[in-house]
Amino acid sequence: MAFPEVTINQVNLGQGENKEVERTLLFIGVATDGTPDSNIGNVIPVNTQTDFDSLTGEGALKSDLLSAVVNAGQNWFAYVYILPKESGIPAAIEAIKAIQSKIQVEGVVSTIPVSTKAEIEQFNSLRSVVVSKFGTWQWFMLPVDGANAGENWAAVYKRLDTLQKGVAAAGVMLVPRLFGNEVGALAGRLCNRSVTIADSPMRVETGPMLDLGSADKPVDADGAELGLETLIALERVRYSVPAWYTNFDGVYWSDGRTLDAEAGDFQAIENLRVIDKMSRRIRVKAIRRIGNRALNSTPGSIERNKIYFAAVMREMSKSVLINGVQFPGELKPPKDGDIQIVWKTKTNVEIYAVGRTEECPKGITASIMLDLKLEDK
Repeated sequence: MAFPEVTINQVNLGQGENKEVERTLLFIGVATDGTPDSNIGNVIPVNTQTDFDSLTGEGALKSDLLSAVVNAGQNWFAYVYILPKESGIPAAIEAIKAIQSKIQVEGVVSTIPVSTKAEIEQFNSLRSVVVSKFGTWQWFMLPVDGANAGENWAAVYKRLDTLQKGVAAAGVMLVPRLFGNEVGALAGRLCNRSVTIADSPMRVETGPMLDLGSADKPVDADGAELGLETLIALERVRYSVPAWYTNFDGVYWSDGRTLDAEAGDFQAIENLRVIDKMSRRIRVKAIRRIGNRALNSTPGSIERNKIYFAAVMREMSKSVLINGVQFPGELKPPKDGDIQIVWKTKTNVEIYAVGRTEECPKGITASIMLDLKLEDK
């Protein structure tokens, strides 16, 4: 016999939204004479309404932030961390590590120029530290000095080619300061909500670059103006640089190059961004399956969990209407077989997921023909 009773359990199925990390960046730079002491060593949230005059003082950090604001457009939001005066790359690396538990960002924009391979490799290693210690994925945008005193464009190319040669760092972008504010301008363009994170900064219809720095094209020590030949050469050695088109108004951007090795999947920043997002989303879903026997080795469970994990790709494949323009999803819709679940032991399972990006024209050839055939009346 039993006494009647009713038990109600509230079950959390994890069907809510994920926190959006994408388009949120951390800007890190060095204090100047005008920087308030109270802002040094603190994480400061900023948006388009922030008074940067009272925040950073004059210098590269302020210039890049202002450029980011105008290129990012509406609803831009970021974090700023200001290091003490005379700080260098090692201090920036330690600061980025220290604040990982306080904020979540998609990428980090340093306004401190790098000048050695060792400094680049420190940021490359930092990406691995962030993944292993904090379970998140970040890319790093690093400035490089443009034409120094006494350098012509050939010398600039030689120095920059030497700097990047031999480095394999898919999560690192190098951006030369040619006009002056390229780092901030590109960072803002990557955060612009008029496009998706799967769109290349090369996209002309997004509009020209704004507030690049110098209103005129920079010149070298010989007085020669920066030309497309130099920009093309720098892009070929994996620098992310501005671009323009003859007899077409405006300055735009080339590919968002990373330092991924030749033939790597992540040589363009948009590919890295969508896979980073996919990784963050699948990690959360995997955590919710820990110790859950709903994921087991039976055929029915495997099929249900394929659908469960593929929800990440289905969500990212949804097209979106932005400013009257229909944009394809960040990924193509998943196909059968894009999720594979393999049980290695009774307690260890491996999940394999495939993300496919849409095609994007970065080189267009048009052949123009004249038809002179006599047509019947």
